Amino acid sequence: MNIVTASDPFTQQANYFKALSHPIRLQILAILRQGEACVCHLEAILQRRQAYISQQLMVLKEAGLLAERKEGLFVFYSLADPNLTTILDASLTAVLLPVAPTNGCACPTCVRET
Repeated sequence: MNIVTASDPFTQQANYFKALSHPIRLQILAILRQGEACVCHLEAILQRRQAYISQQLMVLKEAGLLAERKEGLFVFYSLADPNLTTILDASLTAVLLPVAPTNGCACPTCVRET
């Protein structure tokens, strides 16, 4: 289901995160944060076949995460929403930072960590 046409906001949110749930798609988005790029540029950076990159771009585009611009034979992709960078930064920070134990919690996990 396309995130743009999904009526339920939680379905929209789930579709958005599904599109983000692939390492290559996250790499593509990281590249596009620096500016628009064509498939051949992404192919050179990611060292992947054009068909594979095009598949991943299609998923991101269908989720409403990418904009495209045609110039002659080239299609240039860019982030459709600048707020996407905030989500990417927050998720990367969450992965890289350890979770601190919760003081005052008596569950077995927190007691074991303190």
